[in-house]
Amino acid sequence: MRTSSILGKFDLCADEAEFPDLDNGYHYPVDARISLFGDTTRWAMVADLLGYDPRGGNLIDVVYRFGNCLTRGEPGVGDFLARVDNMDEIDPHGAEVYAGGVPVVVRGTALAVGVQVGAGTPLQDVFRSLAPANKGLLLADETELRADIPPDLPELLRLDEWNQPEDFGGVLPGGHETFRMIAEVLDSGDPTRYRPTLPANTHWSCWPYAGTL
Repeated sequence: MRTSSILGKFDLCADEAEFPDLDNGYHYPVDARISLFGDTTRWAMVADLLGYDPRGGNLIDVVYRFGNCLTRGEPGVGDFLARVDNMDEIDPHGAEVYAGGVPVVVRGTALAVGVQVGAGTPLQDVFRSLAPANKGLLLADETELRADIPPDLPELLRLDEWNQPEDFGGVLPGGHETFRMIAEVLDSGDPTRYRPTLPANTHWSCWPYAGTL
């Protein structure tokens, strides 16, 4: 493996709009994560972008996967995992606002909505209020994370925040600090190669125009 080869694959996917984009106009961001896997010959990166998709009518975890050992499909966008079981109860009229008075059921688990989140609250704000305490339930579990990679591939590093370029049309992953360091970790198998100097900006509040199309 070589760092340049990994970055080349990232750049190719970004050129084809197959790389994680927190500024997606159709997807209100809620949470995000990157997981890195690798050994001496194999590497994989799996990214979760969790967000409310009004057109999809659900809170959806979009799972991207990249690597030289994928067991299914091509690098880029993988699975779209709808998380909320009872959308017809929390938004019975499709108005994209919370009906109030009912929990949000995720994978069979009822999540109580805080008293400060009342009827009429935009759904993206409801889901954002639940994310900090329920990250493990909302983002991909181990089975979902490893759906497209070899089951024996060791995990190297997991990032709950990082610095993301504002526009891959201007800065490709290969020219950005975060993804250059990610490629070095994957190439070397050494997670200490990830030493960011740029502030994290993956919190949903950093992307005010995402989801507004």
